[in-house]
Amino acid sequence: MDNYVPHIEHSPTSEAAAITIAPLTGRLLTLVYRYILGCGESGATDEEIQIALNMAGSTERPRRIELLARGKVRDSGRTRPTLAGRAAVVWVDAEGGEEPHEK
Repeated sequence: MDNYVPHIEHSPTSEAAAITIAPLTGRLLTLVYRYILGCGESGATDEEIQIALNMAGSTERPRRIELLARGKVRDSGRTRPTLAGRAAVVWVDAEGGEEPHEK
């Protein structure tokens, strides 16, 4: 299935959310990647991405995880504090700016 979005098995609400978001994941993936790319070496935390793109964590984080799995972003080895003061990984581009392609 080309637009498969992972969801929690045996959860009708999780499955419904996955079905709803599936057509948008390519565009959202590109938005997240472009934001990280635009941050250069300073990178961005998940929270920073979410705030900048006005995107819920449950939407942003899976896209960033997919970018990580595709080798498009990497952990910079640095952290920055979240608004709550907790350390968060700073994500940076791993490939020199090449756009992710749909599967």
